[in-house]
Amino acid sequence: MYIEMVDETGQVSQEILQQTQEILEFAAQKIGKEDKEMAVTFVTNERSHELNLEYRDTDRPTDVISLEYKPELDISFDEEDLLDNPELAEMMSEFDAYIGELFISIDKAHEQAEEYGHSFEREMGFLAVHGFLHINGYDHYTPEEEAEMFGLQEEILTAYGLTRQ
Repeated sequence: MYIEMVDETGQVSQEILQQTQEILEFAAQKIGKEDKEMAVTFVTNERSHELNLEYRDTDRPTDVISLEYKPELDISFDEEDLLDNPELAEMMSEFDAYIGELFISIDKAHEQAEEYGHSFEREMGFLAVHGFLHINGYDHYTPEEEAEMFGLQEEILTAYGLTRQ
């Protein structure tokens, strides 16, 4: 999995960047998305607030914003077109590979780690996996969806070694 990471805060350690890369690759393998691409941007509460207002019409900062990429093409190609044109096939493959972007608030991660009594590393891993599942179609609007998403989320975090401590 290719993950572009940007630290807008200048506060994210190499260890956290590495952990984020590893846990997202681990989660991707778990749900069969190893061949996908995404972006993760680490932001402040101020930036999170702006993004939350812009994308969710919610006037407060949040811990993670997940923007699922859903390409809308008005054209389609049949398999023969793609076989006859390798450049087109490669372009379509790259187009299909990008799944979305996460914005993780470092400030919120620190606040929530303290509030929930676990490590900052655990909270960052949780937010990355939670956002990753959202951009892959998981949600928690109904009790059934919540049970599925939160169960998978906890399974991934535990298997990776980030348990609540």
